[in-house]
Amino acid sequence: MTSNPFSDGLAAIVANQPDRETIAALRHEVHSDFPQTVSDLIELAKIPGIAWDAFDAAELDRSAAAVAALIRTVGVDEVQILREQKADGTPGGPAVVARKLAKAGKPTVLLYAHHDVQPPGEEALWNSSPFMPVEKDGRLWGRGVADDKAGVLAHIASLRAVTKVLGEDFGVGVTLFIEGEEEAGSPTFHDFLTAHQDLLRTDVIVVADSSNWKVGVPALTTSLRGLVDGSIEVQVLEHAVHSGMFGGPILDAPTQLARLIATLHTEEGAVAIEGLHTANEPSLEYPEADFRADASVLEGLALAGSGSISSRLWSQPALSIIGFDAPPVATSSNTIQPRATAKFSLRLAPGQDPAEAMEAVRRHLERHTPSTAKVTLIPGEQGSAFAADTSAPVAQAMLWALGTSWGVAPVESGMGGSIPFIADLTELFPAAQILITGVEDPDSRAHSANESLHLGDFEKAVLAEALLLSRLNLS
Repeated sequence: MTSNPFSDGLAAIVANQPDRETIAALRHEVHSDFPQTVSDLIELAKIPGIAWDAFDAAELDRSAAAVAALIRTVGVDEVQILREQKADGTPGGPAVVARKLAKAGKPTVLLYAHHDVQPPGEEALWNSSPFMPVEKDGRLWGRGVADDKAGVLAHIASLRAVTKVLGEDFGVGVTLFIEGEEEAGSPTFHDFLTAHQDLLRTDVIVVADSSNWKVGVPALTTSLRGLVDGSIEVQVLEHAVHSGMFGGPILDAPTQLARLIATLHTEEGAVAIEGLHTANEPSLEYPEADFRADASVLEGLALAGSGSISSRLWSQPALSIIGFDAPPVATSSNTIQPRATAKFSLRLAPGQDPAEAMEAVRRHLERHTPSTAKVTLIPGEQGSAFAADTSAPVAQAMLWALGTSWGVAPVESGMGGSIPFIADLTELFPAAQILITGVEDPDSRAHSANESLHLGDFEKAVLAEALLLSRLNLS
């Protein structure tokens, strides 16, 4: 592993803490500046910056420019908007990179978030206009207010507070890396890191794109599942034929695809693909009643799989069918459909190699392909899992900061989802210590209609990051 002189001397971070006066000053500064922080978030969230080809790229550029302008307000002058090309030669999303260089003997921290957002979806499902944020019942409602423009503002507001309180004594180097295509799968992320590796080199990486345990209880995300996805295509005919004239000897493609999909799980709903890894049982339990409420499970329904809820979420594989191509009911006709396709998303336990997982899917499909159909696997994205070492000094410093800000013990939480670019960061900056934090909670509904942010916890997240930066400054 690459040596990191700063990482080799991190004991000072654990041994030293900011004094009470500094902590109190940071708390006061974050609180007094919080109305401006929320105002900045609202203005940023009004910009519909969506990094999908079907949406106006000019709005994404406008979002990047707004982020750059906000960063300049905290005294960071070296601000750039950069991008790489996608594989098809079209430009990737605009990333904002800003740097404040470290003083001698001080570490550098890279603060990551993303300014692009998910499409709003069906606007009729929203209680308010998705790009006109509304504050109600202690929450801010609108697309991107939680995922992840609050992450952007958490970085900016915490840096603003630390700079005001510590002044010239603040010697930590800070690099802000605000990506502009995360919701589109970060197609140029690896190339971007490679091209700008020297610009982004760092000792610590804080990724503000995860969730807290619940309102009032902070969390440090210590594990992520990996991900492979792809499409399964079933073909039975060269073209559609009359179901009355030919039905019987031929099973239509949607039926055969459904039968194939059914082999992917056991009767109780666990993944049935041989060769997939299961990680160790998590030490933290997720109460079933809380899970049912958080996930809006219909009353009376059983849950799939076996083992603890936290194990099923964080350390076991999970497979979902997330798309299905077949004629819609509204336009269906009495014909035998020749072709049907399903897209699957397979979450992988920490320790699972994504390439091996994709090969396990291929073997499973080959074993279960019926003699009456042609089955084709079309591989998609792959991303590695992540497991943090919470005994590391920087992780301990982050846990201290979270507990100090919230006033309750933080949770070391796994996450059932994936952040594929974490593997790229680990590959290109192997000596850097990665901390995954966030501003969301189970009620935030990121990616869904009525996305929202709990403002009380948002303020605490800003303070926690300010406390971490001030503690790193003591190294």
